[in-house]
Amino acid sequence: MHAPDGFIDVPVSAAAGLLAAGAIAVSLRGARRELDDTARPGAGAGAERTAPLAGLVAAFIFAVQMLNFPVAAGTSGHLLGGALAAILVGPYTGVLCVSVVLMLQAVLFADGGLTALGVNITTMAITTTVVAYALFRGLVKVLPRSRRSVTAASFVAALVSVPASAVVFTLLYAVGGTTDVSIGKVATAMVGVHVLIGLGEAAITALTVGAVIAVRPDLVHGARGLRQRLKLRVNGELVDAPETAEPVPAAARSPRKVWIAGLVTSLVLAGFVSFYASADPDGLEKVAADHGIDQQAEEHAVADSPLADYGVKDVDDARLSGGLAGVIGVGVTVVAGTGVFWAVRRRRTTDEQAEAPSPAGTSV
Repeated sequence: MHAPDGFIDVPVSAAAGLLAAGAIAVSLRGARRELDDTARPGAGAGAERTAPLAGLVAAFIFAVQMLNFPVAAGTSGHLLGGALAAILVGPYTGVLCVSVVLMLQAVLFADGGLTALGVNITTMAITTTVVAYALFRGLVKVLPRSRRSVTAASFVAALVSVPASAVVFTLLYAVGGTTDVSIGKVATAMVGVHVLIGLGEAAITALTVGAVIAVRPDLVHGARGLRQRLKLRVNGELVDAPETAEPVPAAARSPRKVWIAGLVTSLVLAGFVSFYASADPDGLEKVAADHGIDQQAEEHAVADSPLADYGVKDVDDARLSGGLAGVIGVGVTVVAGTGVFWAVRRRRTTDEQAEAPSPAGTSV
């Protein structure tokens, strides 16, 4: 669903860019709290490892976005990732995860226009994350407190987030579209095909969230507080049992195994499985071609990039070229994402130290 340059006119693209910049600024502040898991019971020494986990989520989304799956005759879809990121690492960090992926895709892989970057962040990062997490939290509150409920809520939230993204794109196109087409037909086509894509998004999101919850529920932001305290009957009434368990050693809480498994999975998906992805146009591309939205599409500013179209320039073997591009993309995304989230979390720590009162009898 990466919109290229030329679909939306300059004023609306600029407005979407300002909206995206504002949302990223707000997300940077919110992510400082989400990434600082020292506030969680038992977090301890594991708090400094949250940035690499968020970077891994960004890399995983990049990898899975390379796996277009068929959804209808001549049409494919791919993960947007907002719901998955929000549930795994929190809504603010989730917006940043998807935004990092979109920026790298636009600059390195010529996927999604540069002037349309604000449009793509608005539709694919902000809309999906906000809609999915709001719906997810609402469902978790009314469903039984269990791992299955979190997985089911993840499925529904991801499913709804994709057509919601399509609706937002249609609204932007209604205001700033560069071709004269029937908005009603565009809206019907966009929502219809993206409901089908949403089913794939929902399956991928639920499977991933369920897999992480099965081994490390403490690493899933949306599952925090899932465990219910033991109840004891005292004088005929049920009361919370006191917390008597010994703290879990830091080594036992280390997410290193999860991080390694996630990175290896991302590399395999991007470097090998992506070769077998559907070559059909995705939902937006198909609707654009069928309804004439693409009449004013512009060539990408970095179309001659060494990694354009997810292939390595001058490497003739298609399988090797695509695999290398995927591996490079995962590597760059995990490094860039981890760097961003480490800086965000370090900034929070620095701010807290600066705001801390000086000990009595000392001067600052």
